[in-house]
Amino acid sequence: MSYEYEKEGNPIKDKSESEKRLELVISVIKTRKDLENAIKNYEFAEDNLIDYFLYEIKANQSKLDYLIKKAKKQGVELDLASSFILKNKKVI
Repeated sequence: MSYEYEKEGNPIKDKSESEKRLELVISVIKTRKDLENAIKNYEFAEDNLIDYFLYEIKANQSKLDYLIKKAKKQGVELDLASSFILKNKKVI
């Protein structure tokens, strides 16, 4: 189901289901990578940065939990998501 909207003379197309699923997988991969980076940074953090990286870890874990639940609801398989490489969307 695709819709088109007009904004200042330019048509705006709603995303297809496959585009939405791809975007969801990309978000999961990016969030996983952000979580891994936050954990690595926490290991070497000093003083006030410890609290910052703890907050970042907690936020990324919550976001990842939400995205995985959403993906399962939509029936998206995420088994291979950790090794998924997308060059067009710049998630490596």
